[in-house]
Amino acid sequence: MIRLTVPQISDEECAAVERVLRSGFLVQGEECEKFEHELATYIGCEETVLVSSGTAALHLSLIASGIGNGDAVIVPDFTFPATANVVELVGAKPLFADVHPNSYNINAQTIQNVIDNWDGSEKISAVIPVHEFGCPAPMTEIVKIAKKYHLKVIEDAACALGAEYDEKKVGTYGDAGCFSFHPRKVLTTGEGGAVACNHHETVIKLRALRNHGIRLDQSVGGFNMPGFNYRMTDFQAAMGRVQLIKFNAWIEQRRFIQKLYHEAMRDLPVRLPDTINGHSWQTYMICLPDEINRDDIIRKLLENDVETNFGAHCLHMQEYYQRTYPEDIKKLSGNTSEKLFNHGLALPLYQGMTEEDVMTVVRSLKKVLDSFKTLG
Repeated sequence: MIRLTVPQISDEECAAVERVLRSGFLVQGEECEKFEHELATYIGCEETVLVSSGTAALHLSLIASGIGNGDAVIVPDFTFPATANVVELVGAKPLFADVHPNSYNINAQTIQNVIDNWDGSEKISAVIPVHEFGCPAPMTEIVKIAKKYHLKVIEDAACALGAEYDEKKVGTYGDAGCFSFHPRKVLTTGEGGAVACNHHETVIKLRALRNHGIRLDQSVGGFNMPGFNYRMTDFQAAMGRVQLIKFNAWIEQRRFIQKLYHEAMRDLPVRLPDTINGHSWQTYMICLPDEINRDDIIRKLLENDVETNFGAHCLHMQEYYQRTYPEDIKKLSGNTSEKLFNHGLALPLYQGMTEEDVMTVVRSLKKVLDSFKTLG
């Protein structure tokens, strides 16, 4: 079986975790502090704040940015639901922007379209660009339009640690950059996440919010605000520190695998993703022809010992958002995000895949597509 993804856990990670477990100091201690400094250096930001998940990173970033009741936040229509869920959790309203059919990202034009067509009572106060699958969104133009309309920019870089736009790491363009270390991500701590930030006062809020509202930077820590328990453990941080040392080499491996896929599939009747400079390739998603049922392809490939899946969700097609915002949802029917959700196919991609593994996936895909063509 060629898996969709395989987290890379070596003896080094296991030894680092065991060392912390045996120390008896488990939660948000020295390992977390060191990992935060090392991450900040790698990303190229002033500070990072470790948290319990990428969703926690987004949630805290919205709160620290003052987003809440009466606000609206522009989010991509094609992304993991957490991007919009956190907007709901702070009492704001998500506004869905369509994405580009090849990069799978929002851009200045799709953001402008939402702004031009918005006639609700909420004030558009922020935008959350997602660097989908590790593909860097066009941040220069997004920041420009955000400044024009006085919007906070919170980058959802959950899939995009190491990705670059214009030779600058994503997560450093906006007011905050949010990362995930879930097992599907290139660098994993099991669960976990981080916020990258260049504003020290925001960092102080983030650190308090993740730890029950306690200000540990004061001489006597006090509860300054209601907070959460969004802390990372020290053994997770120890694992992340080991992985960060290997991380650049892993990204290069994934870029090599992507090139193999691209070359091998040029003649297949599928649409390939954009090969944008700086892409970190957390996921390699192709788009199948409209007449082919994607779920049938997934099932047939699994019968051939190749694990695949859909790429990301179309948010306006999710039951909660259809029920909550029915009038807004009607306007989005049939858009690019919906087509990507219906026809997107994520192929196996992980460091350690061999060239033969890639060729096996491509041969299996061609075989399955040919069988559907014959049936048609």
